[in-house]
Amino acid sequence: MMMSQSLYRYLVQYYDTVKIDVMAPKWSLPLLKHMPEINQIFEIPLNHGTLALDKRYRLGKSLRKETYQQAIVLPNSFKSAIIPFFANIPQRTAWRGEMRYGIINDLRKLDKKAFPLMVQRYAALAFENKKIRDASELPNPLLWPRIMVSNEDKELALKTFFLKNPYPLIGFCPGAEFSLAKCWPDYHYATLAKKLIHCGYQIALFGSIKNRATGKEIRFSLTEDIQKYCHNLMGTTSLEEVISLIAACHAVVSNDSGLMHIASALSRPLVALYGPTSPNFTPPLSHQARVIRPVRGYHKIRQGNKKKDYHQSLIAIKPDQVFRTLSSLLVS
Repeated sequence: MMMSQSLYRYLVQYYDTVKIDVMAPKWSLPLLKHMPEINQIFEIPLNHGTLALDKRYRLGKSLRKETYQQAIVLPNSFKSAIIPFFANIPQRTAWRGEMRYGIINDLRKLDKKAFPLMVQRYAALAFENKKIRDASELPNPLLWPRIMVSNEDKELALKTFFLKNPYPLIGFCPGAEFSLAKCWPDYHYATLAKKLIHCGYQIALFGSIKNRATGKEIRFSLTEDIQKYCHNLMGTTSLEEVISLIAACHAVVSNDSGLMHIASALSRPLVALYGPTSPNFTPPLSHQARVIRPVRGYHKIRQGNKKKDYHQSLIAIKPDQVFRTLSSLLVS
């Protein structure tokens, strides 16, 4: 979802009278509200992976009154293309995906080597078919995702979670959506938190409810006298609140995750930690971001610490290295 904003930015830049409406899952709506290019947002009231053909038909039919000229479909699935088809939108644009001939009538054949980044693939769909044959033909510089948060929203979020005090805030994003294999170990985060607190910072831990136990591990690994400077907000904040809080951070340290891309789009100083996953497809798109990824050989090791199932490549990233990288961003 974060990568899709580059497409919207190109549409606004190259088509003076364009109005962009976005249909998306409920969880992503707070993120879309921070994209100034978007005119109107519609929720897809369906569970992920559900075909529900009758519901998609009714949803598509309800869009006919909007008289859209073009639909750009970003997911590659068959079901994602059905709604604009049922909406009778004349031009339906997408990369070739699963069984979509006829449903998508402006079908693009993707050369993955020509467009190595996801953001490039999305951006290319803003232009006529075959006008952009590879990423080098996209207007330069590439329009990266950039979301906006007002000072009022940042102040309110800090006050709501009792973080408005003299100590500058560093955000940690220790969770990941699917498994611990993408997570920097909690004991490394705890060591880094201790260093930063002793340097005069406070720490906020961001993530979902299923990662809250990791936040507890980090906080309770600290000595009792400094635990008050580490706030476990995992599972207690909405996405809207997390966006505002990340915008208020002096810097962010994150696993390869959605929150990492939000921090990047907010242009926060960011240290992004990669292990078995690669930054070659969806890197953080910001001059304020630094990626740390150990040597290539580690990525073939499937099992790391057996007790907690951390990947060896992420265990190998030491807190001192992250601290040095983060410190260079904070003084630059």
